[in-house]
Order: sequence, then C-alpha cells, then structure tokens
Amino acid sequence: MLLVASAIWGAAFVAQRDAAAQLGAMEIAALRFLAGGVLLLPIVAIRRTSVRATSPPRVVLLGGTIAGVLMLVAFVLQQTGIERGSTASSAGFITGLYVVFVPMLGLLWGVRTHAAVWVGAVMAAAGLYLLSVDASLRMSEGDLLVLACAVAWAVHVLVIGRFSPRCDPIELAAMQFLVTGGIALVLLPRWPAAGAIEQVIWPMLYLGPVAVGVAFTLQVVGQRTAPPAHAAVILSMEGLFAALFGALLGQERLAWMQYGGCGLMLAGILVAQWPELAGRRAGPVPETPVPPG
Repeated sequence: MLLVASAIWGAAFVAQRDAAAQLGAMEIAALRFLAGGVLLLPIVAIRRTSVRATSPPRVVLLGGTIAGVLMLVAFVLQQTGIERGSTASSAGFITGLYVVFVPMLGLLWGVRTHAAVWVGAVMAAAGLYLLSVDASLRMSEGDLLVLACAVAWAVHVLVIGRFSPRCDPIELAAMQFLVTGGIALVLLPRWPAAGAIEQVIWPMLYLGPVAVGVAFTLQVVGQRTAPPAHAAVILSMEGLFAALFGALLGQERLAWMQYGGCGLMLAGILVAQWPELAGRRAGPVPETPVPPG
C-alpha cells in the first residue's frame, strides 16, 4: 500500500505543474484536500454502520487534526521555500530527508529502530541526492524553510503511525483531509475563479480524489502495521517514481548517475525491510495487539 501511494504521488508532479499554471498553492491545497475528504465521507458513513468501524470520536478528532495541521504546514513551508530561493532540485532532495528524520525523531518517542532501517534510510537519502545531483546545496533561507518542511513530514509520519492503529483508518484519513483543506480554505484571500478551475479540472481530479483520497488513505491504512521508519523509507520512493514517470512521459531525461540513485533507493528499501523479511522466513511472527481506543 505504501509503495502504491508513493507511486501515485510521484506521478502527481505533472498534474501539480499543470494546476500551478492557473491556481496558487493555497488554492490547490484547499481544492485537493477538501475533494479528498468529501470523497471519503460516504465510505465513513457506511463503515460507521458496520461492526468494524467503532473508532472513538476523540481519537479520530485529535489524530486527524494534528495530522491535518502538519500536512498543511509542510505544504506551505515547501512552497514558501521554493519562492524564497530553494531550487526545485534542492527542494526535492531536502524534502526527501524526512526518511532520515523519522528514525531520529522516533527515538524521542521511544520508538526503537533496527540498525538495518538506519542503513536503508541513509542509502535512500543518498539515492535522493544522486537524483538531484545538479542541486546547489548551499543553505539559503529557502533551503532552511524546506528543511523545516522535511521535519514536519517526518512528524506527520510518526503521528499517523501513532494514531492509525487506534482508530478506523478511513475516518482518520478523512478527518486529516478536511482539516487541511478547511484551514487552507479559511486562509484563502479569495475563492479561485470558475474559469481557472475549469482549465485545470483534469489535473485537479487526479490531485484530489486520486493523490489525496486514494494515496494518503493508503498511507494511513499501510501504517497500521508498518513501523514509521519502514514507512518513511518506502514513501521516499516518491522521488524515484517522479523521475521515472518524467522520463517515461518524455518530459525529462535521466543521466546514468540518476539511474544509479534510483537503484540505491531501491536497495535502501530492501535493506530496511530485510530484518522483517528474514523473520518471516524463520517462522510466523505473532501479531502485535492493537491498543484499545
């Protein structure tokens, strides 16, 4: 699920570029996240009538609010950083550093991480560097803002990892989307013109229902069983898929060193997952009990 989510996000860069030609960052955030949240509401209603969905409302509200605020903060920091001097390649690499920040911040939460995950995270970060080999890594004001964005994404992954096992994942996903989109809507100076939305309707249909409604929901569901550090390494494949989709669609050409970065990221994922895979081969692993809400 996490790998599919990262692939969807990687392919979304083309849609984001097209949408940005007509809409501002806050307008895109409001439209795509509200669309993703509204899309999930009928599913939430159906699941609420079943025995499976008995999430405590307080847990869903708290977790969704925290995750939604972090999501919007990360989005705004990244966009502002690019506007203040961080190049696209630098921003892409620095944002991807959340793969390293997740296990580091996890230590503060008492989340122990296997040494193989640390090695895999560093390999994935090195792969991201090779994908952005032409980046100027001087720490400008914009770069510092994007670095703060990476920290916000790392905390977001940890928050989802903490709350997703305690409540229904669809409800948690819907809540965070509505919080993100709702705050962005309140912060809009004005509602975008209907003509501008009409011109980017197809990119927004991908960015909203697919990239938000489907991909972020897959992240929440996947993190019910995947440790946060493992999830961060897998989700960092977004940069790899973005480069590959760009090459496949004929919009970009990858150098051999960039292909090496793709391979290094894939190797990092395999290394990070090796302890779990080895444990499965050794025998069945007992299920981790889900704490009560």
